[in-house]
Amino acid sequence: MINASHPAERNYPMLSSRELVMRALNFQPVERIPKDLGGMRSTSISAFAYPALVAALDLPPRPPRVEDTWQMLALPDLDVLDALGVDVVSILDGVTNALPREAQADLWHDYDFGGRLPAQVRHPEAFVRLEDGTLVQNGSLRMPPGAFVFDEEHAGQALDLSADLPKLDLKRFRQEVEAGLLRDEEVRALRALCARVRDATDRAVFFNDASLQAMLGIGAFQGVAIFPMLCLTAPDYVHELHEIITRRAEVNIARLMPEVAPYIDVAMMAADDWGTQQRLFASPRVFRELFLPYYRRINEAMRRHAPGVKRFLHSCGAIYDLIDLLVEAGFEVLNPVQWTAGGRSFREWKAKTHGRLALWGGGVNAQRTLALGTVDEVTREVREVVSCFAQGSGYIFCNIHNILAEIPPEKVLAMYRAADEVTPVWEEPREKTPGQGAGLAG
Repeated sequence: MINASHPAERNYPMLSSRELVMRALNFQPVERIPKDLGGMRSTSISAFAYPALVAALDLPPRPPRVEDTWQMLALPDLDVLDALGVDVVSILDGVTNALPREAQADLWHDYDFGGRLPAQVRHPEAFVRLEDGTLVQNGSLRMPPGAFVFDEEHAGQALDLSADLPKLDLKRFRQEVEAGLLRDEEVRALRALCARVRDATDRAVFFNDASLQAMLGIGAFQGVAIFPMLCLTAPDYVHELHEIITRRAEVNIARLMPEVAPYIDVAMMAADDWGTQQRLFASPRVFRELFLPYYRRINEAMRRHAPGVKRFLHSCGAIYDLIDLLVEAGFEVLNPVQWTAGGRSFREWKAKTHGRLALWGGGVNAQRTLALGTVDEVTREVREVVSCFAQGSGYIFCNIHNILAEIPPEKVLAMYRAADEVTPVWEEPREKTPGQGAGLAG
């Protein structure tokens, strides 16, 4: 066993952030725990919490750039990443935090969210303020006074059990998908941005772009109340829908990835939330029959066209029983690692995934300890969880999902400091049995 933080025992040179992240994702020894904040839209921080974090870090004030105006997420600035020792930068549908603010200043416009938050957004014209102070975004999403995120009635997924289950017009959907395939000028623009980012940073580059991501999802279309029932009652419809989506992904991957793969390290492949707080939305059999073949094709296309880029899946909730199938589908990185759901411990999650599926997140219980605990309790839990997840490598630290508006900066600082205090311990993975993670020390 090697104490990877001890220079006398370290048999590899000091690593850049990019090298550190990629070694961790490849289950190789690392000298410290790699960390993320804002690499994708479930590892970020509320724009309402961001100014206080900036102040707590003794950095100059600035309006948060609200990259995701549904979840109201700030795009973390370079000096914030520096102060927290974050190893990842993001490219999010054409914007990036890898460059100084002035490099993309023309994309951002001032907007104060009804006087509640001086900020910058890309499309201020999308918002309307009602007389009671409620903000309406794009005609349907609403953020009442005192709320911190936008939402819509029934979360946009109303269920009427007195009517037939709604379905898409697949002929029209196919036409819309084909009309929206990546064009040459879009590929050139993305290539130029990715190359510029690579030249600007030695951090790992996390590529998030809607053109690349698979639209497969247990609730991606008619919603989590309806689509699982369609999987049982209309499997032929689901197969046809997934074939259209998969073909789109294969075409876009073939067009885009040979151009951008040299400049990126991790790619967001899908956001498919299969878990509730207690169990799955649908059975593993449904995943195997209706999702696995299509995810495997998409991941295989990525492997062919971008073999060095890590394939990332976001899936919330109690998805422990899907882990073997996610590995079989070809995913390499799993987030948000919601070990608090479903009655499994973080140790079981690590044992199940070790050597097969890298974990990105899960650093603290976001719903209890981070939200309701003391700073000392946050520190203790991060140390305990990260010590387990980082054992044998295969781990990137961040919260379970985004840091919410109500979280004070002292807890955010405690999270990242505690992760830095953990000494990575390396052990060669023991031989694995089918369906099991590699054995762990201790």
